Amino acid sequence: MEFTRSESDLFVRLDPGEEIHTTLKALADEVGFNAAAITSGIGRTREMIYGYMNEDGVYIRRNLDAPSELVSLSGNIARTLDGKAFTHIHCCWSDDDNNVHAGHMFECVVHVVAELHIRILSKAIMTRCPLPDVELLGLQFS
Repeated sequence: MEFTRSESDLFVRLDPGEEIHTTLKALADEVGFNAAAITSGIGRTREMIYGYMNEDGVYIRRNLDAPSELVSLSGNIARTLDGKAFTHIHCCWSDDDNNVHAGHMFECVVHVVAELHIRILSKAIMTRCPLPDVELLGLQFS
């Protein structure tokens, strides 16, 4: 991973083999921010686990193992109650037959490259906290 910074904006390049969540959490720790918006992401990825939350608050997961085009990525980075970086990302991929796969991103490995824009919210504190009866950690603002 490499990144460049212009005030509150980061432009990040992720390299082959890097898992997106893991790399962005490390970036949050390296740069030292508590809140950020992931505004865009494109590239070529593989080994995706994605899905959706059903009406019972349970995530349903799907696999997309073959390399696919990362068409769109957005989300945010916050901290958990114990101070660990937490990423919440949604994505859209296009496989080599141009079939679209989209949803909540659980895991995703960069195959060729991923390029992301992140806006640091320097005056905000966002904390992820457990919600009753659902897998999602809720977002609280301070």
